[in-house]
Amino acid sequence: MKKKNKLLNTETVNKVCLNCAHGKHSPDGESVLCIKKGIMLPNSSCRKFEYDPLNRTPARPVSFGEFSAEDFEL
Repeated sequence: MKKKNKLLNTETVNKVCLNCAHGKHSPDGESVLCIKKGIMLPNSSCRKFEYDPLNRTPARPVSFGEFSAEDFEL
């Protein structure tokens, strides 16, 4: 029986090898070393995909720039 983790919303996760629990980043950064399938492209996926939130790299925060007092006046 497959174990489902109900705490994480895995429906919205991109199913790519970079986010898989079986894949590890290669030293060159251009491929993923998969336990199940061997060397894979970072954006590829397979049927053995299992989401690992620790492998995900978060998006960079948006910078808003600098504001002056004039920006907040009515």
